[in-house]
Amino acid sequence: MFGVFGHHVPRSLLLLLLLEALTLLFSFELARAWSSAHTLADVFDSLGKDGLLPAAILLGSMQLAGLHDDHAVEGLLGMSLRLAGAFAVGVLGLVALVLAGVNVSDNGRWIASGMVLALGLITVERLCLFRWMFFDRFRRRVIVLGNGVRAQEVERLIDELPSGKRFRLLGYLAETPDATRPMRSSRPVWYLPEEGQLLDFVRRHNVGEIVVAVRERRGKLPVQQLLECKLNDIRVNDVSSFMEREAGEIRLDSLNASWLIFHDGFLRGGFGSFLKRLVDICASLALLVPALPLMALAALAIKLEDGGAVLFTQVRVGQHGRTFHLRKLRSMRVDAEAQGACWAAENDRRVTRVGGFIRKTRIDELPQIINVLRGEMSFVGPRPERPEFVSELTREIPFFGARHSVKPGITGWAQVRYPYGASIKDSRRKLEYDLYYIKNYSIFLDALILLHTVRVVLSGRGAR
Repeated sequence: MFGVFGHHVPRSLLLLLLLEALTLLFSFELARAWSSAHTLADVFDSLGKDGLLPAAILLGSMQLAGLHDDHAVEGLLGMSLRLAGAFAVGVLGLVALVLAGVNVSDNGRWIASGMVLALGLITVERLCLFRWMFFDRFRRRVIVLGNGVRAQEVERLIDELPSGKRFRLLGYLAETPDATRPMRSSRPVWYLPEEGQLLDFVRRHNVGEIVVAVRERRGKLPVQQLLECKLNDIRVNDVSSFMEREAGEIRLDSLNASWLIFHDGFLRGGFGSFLKRLVDICASLALLVPALPLMALAALAIKLEDGGAVLFTQVRVGQHGRTFHLRKLRSMRVDAEAQGACWAAENDRRVTRVGGFIRKTRIDELPQIINVLRGEMSFVGPRPERPEFVSELTREIPFFGARHSVKPGITGWAQVRYPYGASIKDSRRKLEYDLYYIKNYSIFLDALILLHTVRVVLSGRGAR
């Protein structure tokens, strides 16, 4: 993993992004030179002159297709479908620019050849790179110190999440000789070697990283042996840091208050807050103009459907526990909460026909731009909850109040990483993503979340 402004990005995916950006640029320049009967030397002399715009359009469409995310390693079929979709969107984007009067090229006939060449080269590159990544010799060999619930979380990540394909879990190191294997696990359990022998053990098994998943550490953790391993280039991480780095979440079942206190993050300097506010204001003003006709059409449709109020206002809890009035376009029946506040359910019967469409396309969220301009919300942050739910969730979920240390957002890390939450269990899982965002906040992470949000809106995922 490589840290980019606090956010953890796999080195392999950064390498892939750079390689494909250069491949796109080179493909278009080569196609242009071929159509103009230029030499290869001319290609390098004018690199970026004409091929930069189509390369940038295609790279953007590949980002929207999720080809540089962790699930980009999902397999040959998934990769092929995403590539085909990305190039199709790229073609539409170039056509839209031409129709809008943008001069893509003085002679655009070579662009089609460049696309075909780029598609072929990128497909070959991905096949070779992923094949290299999945070779057993290149997968980091991991061993877990502990064999309880926390240890099983590491196995779950490696076995179930796409990011886990970069690892090979060898087994567990137990604290006692009679320790049992974790449930639903086929990995071996070894007894922790005696003093001074742990380094020999990990070298013998070619271990690259030790994940410490022991709940009670006081007086039981082999500190000296772990330190010896770390000083000999063996990575040593606790389970919370491992899950944060690899899954983009801070797991509550492997978390304690001391980890939150003593680890880096959760600090937002004055300049960072000022920059975030400045971006919020500029983005709100820029989006308000194109959003107004969409809101007007949606408002007309809502009014024609049942004649009720167009806007729906709710009290929500914001930064530092202060309440504010959140505004949305009404997507449910007028009497939706006649029996009191309740969670939205999947295929909720209270949602109107127009409401179903504006919820799926997120048009109902557009009035919250006003909340952003007023400083009550940000574009990116944890979703604000209702006071009725906050009191219950604070009692049931540890560290739930931490999410109120930042402004709530229209979109957020939890929204793009986890489906719509409508229960205490869902709120607990979403909090794990919210904590990651609060700890690792940066403008870069905000930009990444907004990119993911566009993808979620286009796919219609996560709405109820």
